[in-house]
Order: sequence, then C-alpha cells, then structure tokens
Amino acid sequence: MKKIVGVLKTDQSHWVGDGFHVRSLFSYDRLGQAISPFLLLDYAAPYDFKATTAQRGVGSHPHRGFETVTLAYQGEVTHKDSSGGGGTIKTGDVQWMTAAGGLVHEEFHSEDFSRKGGTFEMVQLWVNLPSHAKMTAPKYQTIAAQDIARVELDDAGSYLRVIAGEYEQTKGTATTFTPVNMWDGVLKAGHQQHFFVPVTHNALLVVLSGQVLVNDTQKVGDHSIVIFAHDGEADFQVKALEDAKFLVLSGEPLNEPIQGYGPFVMNSKQEIIQAFDDFNAGKFGEIPVA
Repeated sequence: MKKIVGVLKTDQSHWVGDGFHVRSLFSYDRLGQAISPFLLLDYAAPYDFKATTAQRGVGSHPHRGFETVTLAYQGEVTHKDSSGGGGTIKTGDVQWMTAAGGLVHEEFHSEDFSRKGGTFEMVQLWVNLPSHAKMTAPKYQTIAAQDIARVELDDAGSYLRVIAGEYEQTKGTATTFTPVNMWDGVLKAGHQQHFFVPVTHNALLVVLSGQVLVNDTQKVGDHSIVIFAHDGEADFQVKALEDAKFLVLSGEPLNEPIQGYGPFVMNSKQEIIQAFDDFNAGKFGEIPVA
C-alpha cells in the first residue's frame, strides 16, 4: 500500500467575503509540488445562515492560470463571469470553472437560498493548469448531481461519486486538461474500502467529517488531509471508525514551477506581473449586467 508521508489537520477558519466560512485544508504555498496538480482546498463546513434579502458571497474578482472546482453539499451558489459562464449550483452539483487566460467572476448565495436561509456546506478546490494551457480561453462546466456517476461501495449506504477521472470502469463527467481523479464519497462506520490510483499520480485523501483509519495504522479525523508517497504503489485502505465524508484526489504532477500571488497562479514572477497589468488594463473583461 502507498506510504503515508503526512497528515495535516486544520481547525482555524476564516471568512471569504461574507458568505463562505472556510477552513483551508491545504495550499500550494506550504506543500508545493507534493500536491501538484492541486493548489488548494477550502472547506466551508456546515454553517447556518439566517434568511435575508441581502447578497452574501464574494463580489467581482479576477483569476488566471488555473481552475476552480466548487462542490455543493448543502445550499446554493450563483456564479457569473466575464466569459459568459454562469448559473446556480444546488445541493450535489459541481461547478468546474477554467479561468485559464483570465476572467472576472462573482459568487453569491442564490437568491432562493438567501431568502429562505439554511445550512450551507461546500468545497472549493483549485486545480493548476499546465504551462501550455494557462493562457487558453476560459471555460465553464456545470455538472448536475444527477449527471454524476455513483458507485455503491457496500450494502450499508457507502458510496463514491466520480466527478472527474475514472474509478474502476466508471468515468467522471468533468473534462480536465491533465489526468485528474476527483472522487466524492461517504463510508459508513465499520466498513472499509481499498482505493486504487495510478502509480504516476500524486494522491490525497481529504477527510471532511467523521474519523477513519488509513492503512490499518493512522487514525485521521475531520478537517484533515492525508498525503501519500509517490512511491510506485497504487492502493491505500480506508476504514470508517464512524460515518465519514471524504474526497479522494489524485493527479499527474505537472513538474513545472509554481508562481502564485493572490488570484493568479503562473510559472514565473514576470507572468504574475503581466497578469496584474492585463487585469488593470481591462483585458479580463466585465461581468455582463443582467
């Protein structure tokens, strides 16, 4: 089985805008190439919002050089961007936004969710783009819950949703620039599962809630990630000590320089400076007014 090289747990949280109360479970500024092609993951753990007529979320801001993937567990988010992408993702849906050469976007709780209030829970993952794709045209994928393939893992209610890549013979809906697996799962207490990823991939297990035992040796609690060695092994084992919600992320490492600053992730400092220049010159476009 794959060797565990690190377990990181995050208890500190912060606000992104006024609509996303998140824990940053991992980031490239700390882990670098060990998690490539992934850059960071914010988990907005369940948080109750009161009903309101005000907009909650994050207003217009730019991105260049990577993709954002938003998975809605509870609640709804409405997105608009300067490339014409947009829509509302609801419970179980996924939004896969390719910023690539640059766009401006905004993310708010949907009007319906804001008006009713309720529990909000989401994950946002940043996926890096290879150098040859960083300046391609932006793209937007809305992946509805009913279009995500689901694999039943046992007869107790454990399951895996294949968002991107492939699990055994089940393929994900999302299209990606490089080989990436994103599997969203639930494992019921007392049950265990072996997961196999390509030996050429970097691999992460993200435990959002519950507690698991990994490879029969390492207890891992909520708000934690497990980093596996790039050691030629393909599998790892997960046993749920209590009901657990998790993500398996694996991807072909890009093996390219990572230079990031705020909303831009490129390969060099000069490219970051160019991104700021282009944004300030209005080259990222504007969000259409409804």
